[in-house]
Amino acid sequence: MHEEEAFKKSFDARLARRILTYVRPYRLQVALALVCLLVGTLTTAATPLFLKYAIDNAILPKQALELAQRYEILLYISLAFLGVRVLDFFARYGQIYLISWVGQHVLFDLRSEIFSKLQRLHLGYFDKNPVGRLMTRITSDVDAINQFITGGLVGLIADLFLLGGIMGFMLVLDWKLSLVAFTVIPVLLAVTTWIRNGMREAYREMRLRLAKLNASLQENLSGVQTTQLFSREPRNEAGFGALSLDLRASWVRIIFWFSLFFPIVGFLGESTVALVLWYGGGQVVQQALTLGLLVAFVDYVRQFFQPLQDLSDKFNIFQAAMASAERIFGLLDTPEEVSDRPGAIRVERFRGQIDFEDVWFAYGKRGEPKPDGTRANSLKQKEAETEDWDWVLRGVSFRIRPGEKIALVGATGAGKTSVISLIARFYDVQRGAVKIDGQDVRDYLQRDLRRAIGIVLQDPFLFSGTIDYNLRLGDESIPMQRVEEVAKFVGAHEFISALPGGYQSVLHERGGGLSTGQKQLLALARAILHNPDILLILDEATANVDSETEAKIQEALWRVMEGRTSVIIAHRLSTIRHVDRILVFRKGKLLEEGNHEELLAKGGYYAKLYELQYAHG
Repeated sequence: MHEEEAFKKSFDARLARRILTYVRPYRLQVALALVCLLVGTLTTAATPLFLKYAIDNAILPKQALELAQRYEILLYISLAFLGVRVLDFFARYGQIYLISWVGQHVLFDLRSEIFSKLQRLHLGYFDKNPVGRLMTRITSDVDAINQFITGGLVGLIADLFLLGGIMGFMLVLDWKLSLVAFTVIPVLLAVTTWIRNGMREAYREMRLRLAKLNASLQENLSGVQTTQLFSREPRNEAGFGALSLDLRASWVRIIFWFSLFFPIVGFLGESTVALVLWYGGGQVVQQALTLGLLVAFVDYVRQFFQPLQDLSDKFNIFQAAMASAERIFGLLDTPEEVSDRPGAIRVERFRGQIDFEDVWFAYGKRGEPKPDGTRANSLKQKEAETEDWDWVLRGVSFRIRPGEKIALVGATGAGKTSVISLIARFYDVQRGAVKIDGQDVRDYLQRDLRRAIGIVLQDPFLFSGTIDYNLRLGDESIPMQRVEEVAKFVGAHEFISALPGGYQSVLHERGGGLSTGQKQLLALARAILHNPDILLILDEATANVDSETEAKIQEALWRVMEGRTSVIIAHRLSTIRHVDRILVFRKGKLLEEGNHEELLAKGGYYAKLYELQYAHG
């Protein structure tokens, strides 16, 4: 759902029912909360009756009573009143505690389900959805659902219970006076609807402008280096200031409606009190009503308007919750395009043979999201598919033998990284098959498949935490001695030991404070530590490091690749010249393959790349 469409939603019974499915496991707590709510409603609605009985039976009794008797009656009424308020205290405490408890458990369940879903979604989903937007789903959108459960829905039930209780007591006490008080309700409903519509539009506008402001803030903070490099600070400040002014204007509009709503409702409430005093006072003068009943009615009228005010506030909670629910369930309902097949194969170890068999792969159709992998059944269908998809790989076939070291070469966009992604099954092919040890990768359990694949990227990702945590990734079964051995093996132990905390040194976000080469060494050590003697895939691991660091990484790489199937994407001559075979890609097709000398002797595309890129290397 588009952001603006989501903000326009007011209430959707289908979404509300789906939200309530998360409450179902806690139905006992909800039932107890509703009992507490009912008790609290009765105690609140019964409060004016004590005023009536005190006035009619002790302060201004109909029959003559001794002073001591009147004081005794007042004492009993006061004690009963206090007893009811104590009961009300425990009832309200139970209601608030139980509903808040349920709300927090629902929040936990929703956040856990969303996070689990995000972990299972294929990488293509994250290519199309900004991280900031996804974070909103698990934070503010989930909080809006909590508000719906704890404040909106329960508050609505409480207000309706209280309204029903007050109206019931009023009608029982005097139905004629009740009808006089209820004459203001149509006017109140009309005014509330008018203000509610204005407030809804104001809130929608505010949320859209707030979303724009947040997007601008995130973009400016992420690009602060570029901003300072090109001296764009004044322009960015002016743009951010304009968005802030728009947001302020929308908030002023909301304040206008709020400022208008409460005085109007308050005035209508006092008008009803005046009407009750005029009619009821006349009845008291004529001795048709008692003074105690009139005082109780005035109290009931004042209580009657409080839940009506609250009900209008619930509308904003419902609106926010429905928009949030639409976005959350849209995420949870997203098809998992890359998932384990029924009866997926478990594997402990790979020999390392990789086969690409007539692989056609695209990240999506032209102008459309990429659907699940499908196979064409006829030549005509294949031709139609070829026209529809933005193919990254086109009919690619090759075999990598166990233990063979392969380099992928080609210009940017030739499809090299896609080969890596398909082997690890981050995406599924549309046509053809990618096989490891003769079995389609789609037949393996994803967890086993990726556990056997070590990937070192050009820009390795490091988590906030210690170096030890980043190497072991929380796997305490790996002994510290093994961690140090691997670090020494790749040449990372020296710089780690030089840090103040050694292996317990805390890294900043994304490994801030470390050089690119140091991060590469840590990523290489991590890959080896978790994938001994199994398939290793390397992706431009030395593209952005200095010559000295590159030499260290290359030395570690050659030791690591010994006896392992290795696929390397690299532009450095030192990496390419000594591999067993080079696969040359151009515009998604495999043009040539062979070792360095063979390809140079052919004088083809690789030879041209060598002449342009490596002749002076």
